[in-house]
Amino acid sequence: MARFIPTSISSLLLLHFKSPFPQQHLEASCSSCFSNCHHGGPSLHGGDGSWEWLEHLISGPCQQHILALALSIIIIISYSLILVWQRVRFYGSVYRPIKLHHSGLNGVHIEVSQTKRIGLLFKLTALSCCYMLLLNVLAFVCGIWKAWSGWTELLLLMCIASAVQAIAWVVISLATDSVRKTGAPKFPGLLRVWWLLSFSLCLYRLSMDIIIARRTGSMSFQGWLEVCSFPACVWLGLAALIGKSGVVHVVEEIHQPFLNTNGTGGREGVVHGCEFVTPYSKAGVLSLMTFSWLNPLLAVGARKHLDLKDIPLLAHQDRAEVSYMKLKHNWDKLKAENSSRPPYLFMAIAKSFWRESAWNALFALFNVLASYVGPYSINDFVEYLGGRRRFAREGVFLALLFFGSKLVESLTQRQWYMGIDILGLHVRSALTAFVYHKGLRLSNSSRQGHTSGEIINYMAVDVQRVGDFSWYLQDTWVLPLQILLAMAILIRSVGWAACATLVATFISILGNIPLVKMQEDYQDKLMTAKDERMKSTSECLRSMRILKLQAWENRYCKKVEKLREEEYGWLRKALYTQAAVTFIFWGAPIFVSVVTFGTCVLMGIPLTAGRVLSALATFRVLQEPLRNIPDLLSTIAQTRVSLDRLWIFLQEEELQEDASIRLPCDDRTENAVEIEDASFSWDESVACPTLKNINLRVKKGMRVAICGVVGSGKSSLLSCILGEIPKLSGTVKVVDSTAYVAQSAWIQSGKIKDNILFGKKMDRMRYENVLQVCALKKDLELFAYGDLTEIGERGINLSGGQKQRIQLARALYHDAELYLLDDPFSAVDAHTGTELFKKCILGDLSTKTVFFVTHQVEFLPAADLILVMRNGEIIQAGKYDELLQAGADFNALVDAHIEAIEAMDINEYLVGYEDDFEDKVEVDRAGGKLNKVGSKNADRVGGKLNKMGSKKDKSRKAQLVQEEERERGSVNLHVYWSYLTAAYGGALIPVILFAQSMFQFLQIASNWWMAWASPTTHGRSPRVGNLLMILVYTALAFGSAIFVFVRAMLVSVFGLVTAQKLFVSMLSCIFRAPMSFFDSTPAGRILNRASTDQSVVDLDIPFRLGGFASTTIQLFGIVGVMTKVTWQVIILFLTVVAICVWMQQYYMASARELSRLVGISKSPIIHHYSESIYGVATIRGFGQEERFKKTNMDLYDSYGRPYFNSFAAIEWLCLRMEILSTCVFAFSMALLVSFPVGVVDASIAGLAVTYGLTLNARQSRWVLSLCKLENKIISVERIQQYTRIPSEAPLVRDNCRPPKDWPSEGTVDIENLQVRYSSRTPIVLHGVTCTFPGGKKVGVVGRTGSGKSTLIQALFRMVEPIGGRIIIDGIDICRIGLHDLRSRLSIIPQDPTLFEGTVRANLDPLEEHSDTEIWEALDKCQLGDLLRSREDKLDSPVTENGENWSVGQRQLFCLGRALLRRTRILVLDEATASVDTATDGVVQRTIRAEFLNCTVITVAHRIPTVIDSDLVLVLSDGKVAEFDTPIRLLEEKSSMFLRLVTEYSIRSSSVSDLTLIGSHT
Repeated sequence: MARFIPTSISSLLLLHFKSPFPQQHLEASCSSCFSNCHHGGPSLHGGDGSWEWLEHLISGPCQQHILALALSIIIIISYSLILVWQRVRFYGSVYRPIKLHHSGLNGVHIEVSQTKRIGLLFKLTALSCCYMLLLNVLAFVCGIWKAWSGWTELLLLMCIASAVQAIAWVVISLATDSVRKTGAPKFPGLLRVWWLLSFSLCLYRLSMDIIIARRTGSMSFQGWLEVCSFPACVWLGLAALIGKSGVVHVVEEIHQPFLNTNGTGGREGVVHGCEFVTPYSKAGVLSLMTFSWLNPLLAVGARKHLDLKDIPLLAHQDRAEVSYMKLKHNWDKLKAENSSRPPYLFMAIAKSFWRESAWNALFALFNVLASYVGPYSINDFVEYLGGRRRFAREGVFLALLFFGSKLVESLTQRQWYMGIDILGLHVRSALTAFVYHKGLRLSNSSRQGHTSGEIINYMAVDVQRVGDFSWYLQDTWVLPLQILLAMAILIRSVGWAACATLVATFISILGNIPLVKMQEDYQDKLMTAKDERMKSTSECLRSMRILKLQAWENRYCKKVEKLREEEYGWLRKALYTQAAVTFIFWGAPIFVSVVTFGTCVLMGIPLTAGRVLSALATFRVLQEPLRNIPDLLSTIAQTRVSLDRLWIFLQEEELQEDASIRLPCDDRTENAVEIEDASFSWDESVACPTLKNINLRVKKGMRVAICGVVGSGKSSLLSCILGEIPKLSGTVKVVDSTAYVAQSAWIQSGKIKDNILFGKKMDRMRYENVLQVCALKKDLELFAYGDLTEIGERGINLSGGQKQRIQLARALYHDAELYLLDDPFSAVDAHTGTELFKKCILGDLSTKTVFFVTHQVEFLPAADLILVMRNGEIIQAGKYDELLQAGADFNALVDAHIEAIEAMDINEYLVGYEDDFEDKVEVDRAGGKLNKVGSKNADRVGGKLNKMGSKKDKSRKAQLVQEEERERGSVNLHVYWSYLTAAYGGALIPVILFAQSMFQFLQIASNWWMAWASPTTHGRSPRVGNLLMILVYTALAFGSAIFVFVRAMLVSVFGLVTAQKLFVSMLSCIFRAPMSFFDSTPAGRILNRASTDQSVVDLDIPFRLGGFASTTIQLFGIVGVMTKVTWQVIILFLTVVAICVWMQQYYMASARELSRLVGISKSPIIHHYSESIYGVATIRGFGQEERFKKTNMDLYDSYGRPYFNSFAAIEWLCLRMEILSTCVFAFSMALLVSFPVGVVDASIAGLAVTYGLTLNARQSRWVLSLCKLENKIISVERIQQYTRIPSEAPLVRDNCRPPKDWPSEGTVDIENLQVRYSSRTPIVLHGVTCTFPGGKKVGVVGRTGSGKSTLIQALFRMVEPIGGRIIIDGIDICRIGLHDLRSRLSIIPQDPTLFEGTVRANLDPLEEHSDTEIWEALDKCQLGDLLRSREDKLDSPVTENGENWSVGQRQLFCLGRALLRRTRILVLDEATASVDTATDGVVQRTIRAEFLNCTVITVAHRIPTVIDSDLVLVLSDGKVAEFDTPIRLLEEKSSMFLRLVTEYSIRSSSVSDLTLIGSHT
């Protein structure tokens, strides 16, 4: 019976048909039917017999039962495949009930849950399905009962059909029930189509039963079954039309107190709770095949500009966390299987994502098979048009075969490509998370070996490249299969001449191997050069403030340009090599075809038009493998390079697991820190360890102070407790609850509140107390948004003191057991530092274990244990009095402090004032709390903060950091025009178009010639001789290849010139941008443009543009050829083009916004990683690695949302384009088969069909290339945004240049100076007026945030005044160029900055000084001996951020720069805040000696630093509070300066008093 089962594919299951005819009629019909099936019957030979055959097909019971049987089997198989598909797609996913969270009024937390309610509609539908199942079971039972009297072929067929249909209805019933389980609001399309056809066919069968019953006078049993099934079919038909499933979701709200607020502001709840998951996750088969699940999003995009909130969440199985866990599981598994060697990254990826790859392989196989149907059948079609007939309706059969194969090809290709993109998304998300997780675990030596710029390239380039390999993964077996199929078709067409084709093919492939190797080498060199450029760019962006202050921006801009030139050289070679590959791509099929046809002539094989066209069609299909094999090899090489780079990075050394042993935080643990016989070294290759012979036991609740000279190992001691520094020997035990405050403040971009909470849940009372203790409430009052104020990158809009206090608040709020504070009081003034010490160390942390590094000797008496460091050893340990009696190093530190105090010589001014000052401080000895007189009520201030917080819903325009700028709507034509005319004024564009047009013309001419010159069928003589035919074809074909080579070379030249112009323009504008731009723009945004967008401009856009022009001209050529044969096609084609253009516009409305969202969603990933690497010690110190990992994956999912929908939208459009093009092709085929023989030339008609085979691909590629071009051109748009950045004032003004010896005196006149950082921020300096006489030493003091640093910024014109002016030696600084100003001034900044390189390059980047001068400067800044002890001397390395030098040493290097520069005006902005008192004294003496006749402006919190100044400027709230000599200010009892001096002088004694208080409490 198997021969009765049709093999055609269908996704519908027909209803059980029972014949209405009596048994005798059935048997007669069956006999007739079987006779026709066996013997062909008259229907196969034309004439009237065909109608008889059609009547038997419609009404014959045998055929109807066979059809029902076959379709029943197919529906069972279809649902089985659906089940497998769903298992593959949802592998590893976990069912999660739907729960939404939001906050209601009055602090109530509302948990919203959804439950399913089954409606009557669903119940009736399910009942109808079960009813149909019972009827089929009944029919089967009756058939078996009747068979006892004897079997017939028809009866056997009926029983089998009934049984299989019963099984099919079981499947349908289960599928219907799955709707109830999933809660889908609509029935799947497959079920609905099934039910509609069931109703239609049941109605038809019932009509037939009634007609037969009238003729015979009785209704058969099968007829009564049809009558019984009719009501159920009617209801199922209605259910199909309604579509709704009847499953209703009921929302229930559970109100709870709002106690579970996320410490990060509830961001994660918003991301996962208030959005909807993509419909793709629950789409049915038809929806997946047609991409109709994307329709709702495209409809929204057509109505409005899409925002990120409009984009649905990724399905669970597509999220970064799931992909990462798969990869990590298999990585660990491979590592466990063979611990002797590290696992291969590729193997881990393959094991993790093999299911997605296998599913893609299935679609790829069907696609390849379908694509070769046309070349295989074209010879038969040409012979048919020539008059040869093999069987009746052969033309219709061939037309349907062509149409069906193109339809299958389109459907499978779209699913294949969709699967490729999803696989790439999974691989990229997993690797991004893998790289990020590795970055958080890197040891110090590994971090120094991989700069942040390099690691950013790992994420931005290498991970992208590995993910893109998913496009080539199937090619590893698809390309050989395509070549084998092509050989099979050629053997059929040209016989054994195909052997020559195979040889020519391998010669073409081998000819590409040298180019592939060259490309691999160039790509490797290009990536290395790109790494260097990105590393330098990242460093410049991070240090842009110091570059501008030192007037070095031109120097470093040229350095980046030089690195770009090196990259440009490799890029040029890579693109020219690509042009050669393009020539081979188009030349290889020509070479192969010439060899094949030439061999046919030599072997005497006749070349008919059908054979020639079949061969040409095969060569066209073979063109892809010939091009893709070298491309595949090149991509494999590039991917291998990226995999190796990632593998090497993943093998880098991590922090030692046993660096410190974590102890539980319970009463059983007596000591908080235990270190025994331990030695540590930042560089394990160095013989002398950083720390040695460390033995330390610290009990819980102790205060431990660490002191010592610069570079003695104080910060390293804290690092060894944290486990950051490699341990050489010994043991370290630490309680498992730590908080860390770094010496260089690390502040995250975001809200102040989020920086303080740092992942902890909000506890309002504790939060308010922390703000009070850290003296932040007054600062928050000054911010328009209070604690919701957005902080710029690295806390750029905060003062140094504010950053340190926010760090301290973060630590206090963490409520840890062990606190490690690395000199947190150096960045604040004396009074604030004292208050912080009293309230934090002696107050809130009085019961905690605290390690604090400090240079303030006055804080040391409060410590329970003081550790004195020297050369990496603890040389003294004990209490303050004990160490004083012991003498040695500790005495030297104390003596230096005492000398600094005595040097101020202010005791006579403090007589009687100290008592008045102390009276202003009341100490509550009972509670141990310090209450400042006049302090504001905490509740009132807290209320004010809450009021500020309510501004959250207002416009965010006043925030410093704004959302990344993006254009909306279609890309402006100016962007295209500016890009096209950037190279040689656009002169290359017409030449490129001409070359492409000539290529296409010669291609068509060569194929036309072969089709025309060859005979249509065997026996006919050719129009020209074989030799002439081959020679003309060769000339035309190779002429086209030459033109395509010219086009490829010109496109490469055009792209290179344009890319370089855009880069130089963007780079220049970035370096000339004002500091306000860098304050408000995260570096990740700039780096994204310099890396990802620039790569698109370098490598992608030129070829996208050339590809669009090429596809456009090819499409015109194809339509031209088809129109020449069947002119009617042009009418349908124009209609289809109009529809395509409309659909393209509909698609682009969403696609361009999705592409922009992809661009701006990627920047936060890079920025977050860069920020995390910079603050990794703080992250690990707080144990926040997991939270940051999750944030990284959430950011990638936010990027994945628009990216996923972007590539899905491309497939949505392509599918519709290809189907429309296939309809045009089918129409052309229908016309050709309907023409009588001889109306059209069979050879030319065959040529039209040959070109028509590529119409769907070309038309969809044309629209797709246009869409992709617009998506990619957005990179040009984004780069051009940064070529329009408002620039600073000119570096040089030729008409207003100062004299060469300016400033000769150094007099600075400040007149009514008013400054604010931007138009969105409040005024910082309010009418400052004063004069700094030339050659004098001027000290600038004031509370934290009083405007000291802003005054210095205004002096260097880092921020332009909005009122008033600054005059230096009679010249208004706003009238001269910035370079002339800044190069004549020197500054030692508050944040010491070193660049990666050598000590020499950091001290003298302009190479203006000799080694002798450099050594002299180093000696004067106390670094000479240290560098002489190093092997490399002046060439000693400086790592990224200068991390291999202490902060104090970095400040001394900055002093060395100033000593070398020797200008008349020197500014010290907290220049010695991070050095000890003794070193500070030496530095001050050096400055006084070296800058004796210079104007020295010193901003400092240390009073001894400014007390010997000639003049002192006291600032308060941006205004001049006092300005006079120190003596006069000290004589004035109401002087603010006197108050600051008094605070500093009595700080030690007040701390000592509070130490006694703390001991009582």
